[in-house]
Amino acid sequence: MSDRTHFDPLGELRGALRPPADKSISHRAAMIAAMGEGETDVIGYLDAADTRSTLAAVQAIGARLVHELPTQAIERDDGLGASRLRIAGVGLRGARSAEIDVGNAGTLLRLLPGWLAGQPEGKWILDGDDSIRRRPVDRIAEPLRQMGARLGAREERLPPLEVEGAPLHGTTYELPVASAQVKSCVLFAGLLAEGETRVVEPLPTRDHTERMLVAAGAEIARDGTTVIVKRAERLEPGRIVVPADFSSAAFFIVAATIVPGSDLLLHDVGTNPTRTGLLDILRRMGTEEIAVESRGEEGGEPIADIRVGHSGLQGCEVGGADVPLAIDELPLVALAACFAEGTTTIRDATELRRKESDRIATVCDALDALGGRVEPTADGMVIEGSGGLRGGTIDSHGDHRIAMLGAVAGAASREGVEVIDMGAAAVSYPAFEADLHSLQHRPPLHDPVH
Repeated sequence: MSDRTHFDPLGELRGALRPPADKSISHRAAMIAAMGEGETDVIGYLDAADTRSTLAAVQAIGARLVHELPTQAIERDDGLGASRLRIAGVGLRGARSAEIDVGNAGTLLRLLPGWLAGQPEGKWILDGDDSIRRRPVDRIAEPLRQMGARLGAREERLPPLEVEGAPLHGTTYELPVASAQVKSCVLFAGLLAEGETRVVEPLPTRDHTERMLVAAGAEIARDGTTVIVKRAERLEPGRIVVPADFSSAAFFIVAATIVPGSDLLLHDVGTNPTRTGLLDILRRMGTEEIAVESRGEEGGEPIADIRVGHSGLQGCEVGGADVPLAIDELPLVALAACFAEGTTTIRDATELRRKESDRIATVCDALDALGGRVEPTADGMVIEGSGGLRGGTIDSHGDHRIAMLGAVAGAASREGVEVIDMGAAAVSYPAFEADLHSLQHRPPLHDPVH
């Protein structure tokens, strides 16, 4: 029987916290450290179910974790689910054969095959949980086969995915749908391919992979909408710092926006402009209570403190270039739209149907069950703002972001929300419930939001 967790209306949310380390960057840090020569220090690696799967995967293919404690008890830096790791890499062409359990980690499933496909020898099988087995791999298989990769999949498109090392050649691949994961997979393969590899994006997507590879010594350039990578002989990452995750911070940004009287300060959040589309959307919806204070850069990634308070919202149009810059936050946009006046339309977001759940269907069902007026469309949804939500029960369907959305909805609702399978949040944010409840009954911050 699935666990059920009730979230009561919380009134105002006040205080400060540092969200957990960035999941997207943590995945990439472990993989790029494993590709590297020598040892790489990864500062602030996220300790969650998905990122543990990536650590286990790079160890299975030969990388070593260098620290005094066993893997199951990685020493914490800050007590907030972040770890300080030292990873000894195998080099770009030193991955050994293995069977890899990716768990629920879609990023791992889609990125790692790019590196493995170009190995001089070896065979790998990547498999995962029931959710992963429903997530297609044909979008990475197509460009990799175009480069000469030898791949096999169930029904030609579903995990388990079999990869056999083969000589690769450069190519120009036009992404049919904007996807940072597919782009990153092809760039990893391009490091091992003869000649140049070019990835043409229909719209800009998150660029963590490019920034991290350049810092490790790879030759990567951008020409308009095209990202170009050249064959590399070695990578030397040395040190990678992982900021707090904007996608995790987003739950508190939206919570503070829709819960009257709220005033939150979120520390050390990664504010890469390819990730922060939610802030632009909320500003278009009329919020004036968001302030971003830069704290410089780490490894090419901008970091900032974000101050956010309650605002009245208006409906707006969301689509086109908004989508890849806010793909993980679009369910939260739909939640915020329930508290707005007027109609909000989300379009061009077919990618949401390929996440841990069909997030278009799941979000519409969830918000409708809580008293919202939400209609699905083929590529998004239409939300009629009603000024709030009654409350009720939703099922996360094992999707971590839907579980946390339910908790935020409960905090802002009139009657509270019961979430079925709240444990799914552990995939990216094991301490989410504790952090949310810590923001109750806190004294005001010293200065007003500005």
